Amino acid sequence: MDWIALTLSLKLAAWTMLALLPVGIVLGRWLAWNRFAWKPVAEGVLALPLVLPPTVLGYYLLVSMGAGSPVGQWFQSAFGRTLVFSFEGLLVASVVFNLPFAIQPMQRAFESIPQDVRDAAACCGLTRWQTLARIELPLAWPGILSGMVMTFAHTLGEFGVVLMVGGSIPGETRTVAIAIYDSVQAFDNAAAGVMSAVLLGLSLVAMAVVYATGARRAGRRG
Repeated sequence: MDWIALTLSLKLAAWTMLALLPVGIVLGRWLAWNRFAWKPVAEGVLALPLVLPPTVLGYYLLVSMGAGSPVGQWFQSAFGRTLVFSFEGLLVASVVFNLPFAIQPMQRAFESIPQDVRDAAACCGLTRWQTLARIELPLAWPGILSGMVMTFAHTLGEFGVVLMVGGSIPGETRTVAIAIYDSVQAFDNAAAGVMSAVLLGLSLVAMAVVYATGARRAGRRG
């Protein structure tokens, strides 16, 4: 069992989840309650990681963050190292790749809040921030939780984007998914089996949380 790779994967998943929490709430709420002509385009762009091959998305991220790109040059001048093949670059790629997994459940959760609830909050004198904190977030929390759990679980198992952007640097970018691949390549099926079983268990727990949350929400509605 490669504990360093597993720890790195858990760290990456946790940071990705924390980074996407405010992004998912803001974008999910905005998409839920706004109507505009190019909304399908915006939703399509945010959902692209669901249908794009990971290597394609990884390639574009590699080019956009590479040493020859403005972003890559700024990062190198500021921190003295390249953005790609680093944990920071891996985190940026993970955030981009997980956008739909965080945003879509939150958008559906905000869409389920009746308009008259928001209108009643406004009539009671609550500001937008007070309505968000006291009314909207408590009602939307199952979708927010589902988005965060899905993001965490998906990050743990991601392979293509991680390999393209981060490579396989031990302790820096070698996640448990990459470690499984390396173990199979080295014919170490025992190690690959153990790590695969750990990921399987974590994924099952994550999906159980998502479905349990959805069932509780449906029960309250009923």
